[in-house]
Amino acid sequence: MTIDSGSTLDRRELLTRAAPACVGAWLGICRMPGLAEWHDDAARQEQHKFDVPSELKLSTRQRVGMQNGNLIEFIKTLQNHMPEEEVIGLLNSYSAEVGKRAGEQQARGAPDTSFQRFVATFRPPRYANSLTHEVVEDSEKVFELRVTECIWAETFRNAGLGGEIGHAAVCNMDYYWPSAFNPSFKMERTKTLMQGDDHCNHRYLDTA
Repeated sequence: MTIDSGSTLDRRELLTRAAPACVGAWLGICRMPGLAEWHDDAARQEQHKFDVPSELKLSTRQRVGMQNGNLIEFIKTLQNHMPEEEVIGLLNSYSAEVGKRAGEQQARGAPDTSFQRFVATFRPPRYANSLTHEVVEDSEKVFELRVTECIWAETFRNAGLGGEIGHAAVCNMDYYWPSAFNPSFKMERTKTLMQGDDHCNHRYLDTA
């Protein structure tokens, strides 16, 4: 695909069509350990070979690197053909949609859309393999996390895509997730590892 900065192709449509990322990749969802062991030989024979679970065991760093490798290369291609501000705007639009889908998907699978139900998603030890985080405030309407290590920030920064680019590609989705789960919820944040701070301060609020 040739990308022309003067093209009439809608930038948001371009990334939606071409970027290989998906909600599962952003959330760190992967094949559950031992899934292959749950299938007996007969069940395996009924599956197409493309659908048989892989026995490959990966570390979190390897898995996130593989999941985001094509996206990282795609972003670098965009940087070679478009002004930086356009790339950032495009990634912000795409990650906003990713965040909305994540919230909507979570809401569909939840027994209710209460604040405590929502923040339970982020309570340690959830995400323990991909984040180092602790709860610093936990009340009826406020839930704040301090994140000191993030595998996504590490992956994008190591690829030379930290700062505003990495924030637009990954971190921006966090703002859209809460309100998609429940319109009364929102997130505030003033620091991110992706942008070079020593921690992320995710603060979730119930504004109802």
